[in-house]
Amino acid sequence: MRFITPRRFFLFLGISLVYAGYNLAYASSEGGSGHGGPILDVLLELVVILLAAKLGGDLFERFHQPAVLGELVIGMLIGNLHLIGIDVFTAFQDNMTLEILAELGVIILLFEVGLESTVKDMMKVGVTAFMVAVFGVVAPFFLGWGVGIWFLPEADTLVHLFIGATLTATSVGITARVLKDIGKIQTKESKIILGAAVIDDILGLIILAVVSGVITAANQGGDGIESLDILIIIAKAVLFIVGAVVLGAYVLPHFFNLAFKLKVKGVFLSICLFICFSLAYIAGLINLAPIVGAFAAGLILEDVHFTKFRERGEHTIEELIEPIAVFLVPIFFVRMGMMVDLTSFAKIEILGFAAAMTIAAIIGKQVCPLAIFDKSINKVAIGLGMIPRGEVGLIFAGIGATLVLDGQKVVDADTFSAVVIMVIITTLVTPPLLKISMLKGEKN
Repeated sequence: MRFITPRRFFLFLGISLVYAGYNLAYASSEGGSGHGGPILDVLLELVVILLAAKLGGDLFERFHQPAVLGELVIGMLIGNLHLIGIDVFTAFQDNMTLEILAELGVIILLFEVGLESTVKDMMKVGVTAFMVAVFGVVAPFFLGWGVGIWFLPEADTLVHLFIGATLTATSVGITARVLKDIGKIQTKESKIILGAAVIDDILGLIILAVVSGVITAANQGGDGIESLDILIIIAKAVLFIVGAVVLGAYVLPHFFNLAFKLKVKGVFLSICLFICFSLAYIAGLINLAPIVGAFAAGLILEDVHFTKFRERGEHTIEELIEPIAVFLVPIFFVRMGMMVDLTSFAKIEILGFAAAMTIAAIIGKQVCPLAIFDKSINKVAIGLGMIPRGEVGLIFAGIGATLVLDGQKVVDADTFSAVVIMVIITTLVTPPLLKISMLKGEKN
């Protein structure tokens, strides 16, 4: 089978997008007339986004880079075609249906991330991974906060806090893929990195929940945010996670035993999605990000709950959820790319902001090895493995773009562009550096 060359890829992609754009413009000029009505616009937009996502992801994977970067970059190209006079795709950014599908995509993504680990796995990694995670959250948070103050002195303190929050988490998927590719997934360093990355996600989500909650409370008026209000938000986030763990340990086994008695087709997947969406909904009700609930749902669903379903020939939940993720998750990343204003890249101050944010993101994670006292462990590899922000940084920035404080978006177009640059650089530099460090450690 012949591979698609970059030239053929861009030719095919360009022809497809122009053709789809022409049809979209024609349908819009007709006022959405036809047998399908408004659904026709959505269908055509999905055609463009899914085609672009897969081709962009394929191209980047051929260069041994994560597909998510291809989806992000291709979204940036589509979202900025208006700069060369092609305006047919500008409606994508304001389409409420696509926005909802993208939100569902990120909920499914965090559900998948939660499924990759369990409470028992986290407890096994021990105190070392926990301390690595704490160091890897605290340092980037305060460095990001400082960068926000330096470059956005006129912005509210809550905006600075949110910028710090975007630097806290680590992309588990990207680091895990690198370690697996070089055959080091079972080493002591890998277990610490992956365990700490999962804990990072939880701590980062709690910080996100607190900052988002404070911003929401500030928008509701009053004389300001009291310390008690902040403590209440932190308590809600922690209690939600703890409550979810208790639910998983004591309630879910009985729940799945009852569900097993239902013989209707697809009950296993439906029950898992029910848990995911329910926790996401509850998280939203108590002013936490819905993704916190989705992550918690994945975290508490353990193999022991599925034993009876597996015995009667059901697929694993990871296998069942994958087709849904293949459809919805790329919509989120392409849409995130569309939100990037490439004209921001021509602004020296934005590039400086992005550079400072990237340096803070990288240096902040190099503090992690300070929590390790075992001299046999490759500390450099630990710090490098915690660098990539990947999809997690985009998720945080995307949430910030939806939050409003004093009539202004918490993450405006320029800040969002800077975050995207940081995400791209930290994701690109990690694989080669981590490979070098891990292989060098083996030789020693």
